[in-house]
Formats: sequence, structure tokens, C-alpha cells
Amino acid sequence: MKSASLPSLRVTPELRRAAEQVLEEGETLSAFIELSLRTTIEKRQNQKEFIAKGLASRENARKSGEYVDASVVMEELHGMLDKAKRRTS
Repeated sequence: MKSASLPSLRVTPELRRAAEQVLEEGETLSAFIELSLRTTIEKRQNQKEFIAKGLASRENARKSGEYVDASVVMEELHGMLDKAKRRTS
């Protein structure tokens, strides 16, 4: 597969310095920018998927008339959090 290039990016000197200051040892600015782009793409894809699942769930609840009270969901989430905390301690 051939590689492609992205448009050049003009930034302020302050932003460039800030990026250079957080580079890991041996990491290039290009590698940092590529990783940042990949991370942002993945985050946005996950957000879209999360929203789509939520909207589908809402539609399913409307059609079936079956809803779960928020307090029940919160109680379950707190239980899951407590269980995870016990595993890590």
C-alpha cells in the first residue's frame, strides 16, 4: 500500500514548542502528530458508535415500552465500580 501525505500544518511557535517539549525520547514531531491524529480518529469513531448505540437503545425502549429507572442503573454502576476498586487494591 502506498503511503499518502497530509496537508502541511501551520501553527504558532508556542504550539510547536509545546509539542516538542512533550516528545518522548527518540520520538519525532512527525510521529507525535501521526499518533495524535490516529488517537483522535479512534476517539471520534468510538463516540459515533456510542451515540448510535444509545439512540438505538432509546428507540428499542420506546417501541417495547420497557425502561430501566436511572437509580437502578446508577446502583449497578456503583456496584461495578466498587468491584473494580476491590480488584485493584
